[in-house]
Amino acid sequence: MAVATSERARAWMLPVSVPGIVIGGVGLLGLGLLAGLAVDPSALVGTSGYLFGAGLLLAVGLYGSTYSIDLEAVRSDVPGVVAAVTLGVVLKAALIAGVMVLSFGRPEYLVLGIAVAQIDPLSVAALSRSGRMSPRARSLLTAWASFDDPMTVLLTLYVASYAYTKAGYAGTPAVAGGGARGYVTGLALNAALLAGVLLLWWAGRRVAAKVSASPRARRAGAASAGLLVVAMLVLAAGNMLMLAVAVAGLVVRTAAFGKALDRAVGGAFLAAFLALGLFLAQGVSLLTGFVLGVAAFGAQAVVALGVMPLFVRGLERRDWIALGLSQQNGITAVLIALTLERDFPGTVATVGPAVVTVNLLYGTSHVLLAHPPSLRRRRGHRELDADDERPSPCEKPPVREPLANGRSPA
Repeated sequence: MAVATSERARAWMLPVSVPGIVIGGVGLLGLGLLAGLAVDPSALVGTSGYLFGAGLLLAVGLYGSTYSIDLEAVRSDVPGVVAAVTLGVVLKAALIAGVMVLSFGRPEYLVLGIAVAQIDPLSVAALSRSGRMSPRARSLLTAWASFDDPMTVLLTLYVASYAYTKAGYAGTPAVAGGGARGYVTGLALNAALLAGVLLLWWAGRRVAAKVSASPRARRAGAASAGLLVVAMLVLAAGNMLMLAVAVAGLVVRTAAFGKALDRAVGGAFLAAFLALGLFLAQGVSLLTGFVLGVAAFGAQAVVALGVMPLFVRGLERRDWIALGLSQQNGITAVLIALTLERDFPGTVATVGPAVVTVNLLYGTSHVLLAHPPSLRRRRGHRELDADDERPSPCEKPPVREPLANGRSPA
């Protein structure tokens, strides 16, 4: 009886465990709400340090997401990953933005659709412990969640100029500007920063190979590599050069970064939710955020079930369903919202409820997927073992053959 009870309890548990950092994020979100009731953070949005701080948190999150990708695991599905983070991201953003603009008639909502088009890699890390996806599908989803962050950031930053103008604002937004010229300039600056970082990284590795492998030399090498990454993040935050950061995460790697990077990404996550609480205390757009969240969740299902099978072959039906229900939003959506708040007031008030809506839909759908209501057994009925099978009362009993002497068998 105790075993059966524990099995039923496990069946109704969430398919993924809730990471402690998520609980901490919820706690800091509440703390931020309380602090926001006493202090108005809107004055911070106009300061020069605000955009840098939000950009630094975003850069840390992006570097951490691409740094953690297992490159060997995704080589077999490279076409699918490329399709997901290019065509998939653009299609998702277009679907979400289309729903928002058609529903509310506000052109600035274009950036809202792009801001929530990505999948949060921190949440996917928790999903990777679930046994409901094959290892190949989990690897595909992890790469998708890691690579679509920089693509979404780039779309947001550069589409912001168009949305800013269409909304009737004068000038150019602080996060991006210059139209096509600004886009080209941004790509050139990203390429320059990336080239400088890779050159210094390569030179440092050549020097390390020639010097002694003493513990002191290794510590000096790790410290130098750490300073290089910190300098890159600072430069990227000051100029919004997020593409360089994302690509560098695939190359600039060393075992010494592991623990420090985990702490940095965790700190960025917690700081983002604290800041989110400060702004949500000033008001929320519940209806707009709800529609945005539903649109984001639905767009993922459309792309995963309608587009990705054209590029990825051999996945089982349950994997495709899980991919279709895998939309999650977290640190990137929050940080993009904080970054856009300066140019598009009210962004946080909309994206905040949308993040909550998406994650509630994600959790609910996976609970239903794990235990569909239509398959629930009546209370008090136990599942029969093979030896306990009984014929249905509607079935006719087998006909017994008479014996040779005309008598029926006993």
